[in-house]
Amino acid sequence: MTATVFTIGYERRSQDGLVRDLADAGVSLLADVRELPLSRRQGFSKTALGLALGEGGIEYAHYRALGNLKPYRDAWKRGDSAAGAAGYLAHIGGDSSEAVDALAVRVAEGGVCLLCVEHEPERCHRALLADALRERLGELDVRHL
Repeated sequence: MTATVFTIGYERRSQDGLVRDLADAGVSLLADVRELPLSRRQGFSKTALGLALGEGGIEYAHYRALGNLKPYRDAWKRGDSAAGAAGYLAHIGGDSSEAVDALAVRVAEGGVCLLCVEHEPERCHRALLADALRERLGELDVRHL
C-alpha cells in the first residue's frame, strides 16, 4: 500500500481555514518543518497554531531539525534556488537524517501533513523533504493542499 503525505503552506490562508483544510483531508498530525516556528501572521506561531489544531483534533509537532536554515532560505530569496536546494538537501542528508527517518515512520502510519509558510510547494523545502521521504518509503503519494 502506498503511503501518502500532505504538504501545506499557510501564506494565503487563515488559521481557521488551515485547520478546516487539514481536517477535510484527514490529517491527524501537522509536522511543522519551519526552523523557527514563529510568524508575523497572527495564529501561525507554534503555541497558537498548536492550540487551534488541538481544538480541531489534530496533533502538532515541530520538527526543527527539518527546517530550512537561514543561508538556504536566503539563497532562494535571492533567486538562487539551486544553491538553496543543494544546501537543504545536504542538511537533511547529514545531521538531520535521523529526523527524516523518524518522520518517515510517522508518514508510513498515515495522516501526516508538512507545514511551512510558502504557498507554492515547488518553491519550498517541503517538496524536497517529501522527495527524501519517498526515498525512504519507496512509493509515496505527495498531495499539496
